Amino acid sequence: MISYDDFLKVDIRTGTVIEAEEFPEARRPAIKLRIDFGDKIGVKKSSAQITQHYDIAELVGKQICAVVNFPPKQIGPFMSEVLVLGFSDDDEHIVLMAPDKKVPNGSRMH
Repeated sequence: MISYDDFLKVDIRTGTVIEAEEFPEARRPAIKLRIDFGDKIGVKKSSAQITQHYDIAELVGKQICAVVNFPPKQIGPFMSEVLVLGFSDDDEHIVLMAPDKKVPNGSRMH
């Protein structure tokens, strides 16, 4: 088990996708995202393997959740700065984790 203090070390925030584009260089199908986390955190980049359930056009304007305090990770020619969160469906395809009502960008999960 972990303590609540351990849980709080993982900084999960909401952000709004402001740009999405194909990522053909990725080993597994993925989409490159630019996500606005508000004034305190700013705009961050991420690569997400969400091609089964999401089209690029529908992602722009969508609010999502991500871990913002992991170190950046190089994914091919792309530097991913945050980890977008999701759940696997029955076919192991990712469904994004997102608030069901609009909240301010940068809101922290409690």
